[in-house]
Amino acid sequence: MCHEPLNMTDQQIVTALINRDKEVTRAFFYIKCYPLFNSIFEHYYTDCDDCIEFINEMYIYIMSPQRTTGISKLENFRFESTLTTWIKTVCLYYCYARFEEKQRLDIDQNYDLADRNDSVSDSIQLDMTTLNKEDIMHILALMPNIRYRTLIRLRYLEGYSNEATAEALGMTMDNYYNKHRLAKAQYLQVYRKEAHDE
Repeated sequence: MCHEPLNMTDQQIVTALINRDKEVTRAFFYIKCYPLFNSIFEHYYTDCDDCIEFINEMYIYIMSPQRTTGISKLENFRFESTLTTWIKTVCLYYCYARFEEKQRLDIDQNYDLADRNDSVSDSIQLDMTTLNKEDIMHILALMPNIRYRTLIRLRYLEGYSNEATAEALGMTMDNYYNKHRLAKAQYLQVYRKEAHDE
């Protein structure tokens, strides 16, 4: 196994990747960047069964010509950061986009399945299983409304029931369902802003 491509400059690696150099592709994507891909795979939503599948998916995403321009994302790389930093950013955007797509599908399915009472509190679904705890705590810390932040923490991180959360916050259930909906909306607003700013 040759590791020479690992000692190449970013410019040399990009040129080799664009030219579909198999040795450089394997050494860069599957050896040098494996820890990066694996960390993202373990902490973010990918919809892949294992890290190798995620690397394959990201390779196709980065290397395939875009429909609008006919140019791949890698060809648009302008060396304003290191190549690995750029790949990390591209991967995170990709994972956030896939997660938001999953959220939209979940919301659509819940609108179809939920009755009128459930839709009051569950019209916006939060699935925090795809994010690590540090990311969730970071998002919660950025929420401007402390009461909403506490509601989300109790309900989704600490696993309180709706009734137990309402009791802990000193709310009637009617008030709770209204605040629950607003808290979820605020959480998603902060989450999307953070995803966009990455």
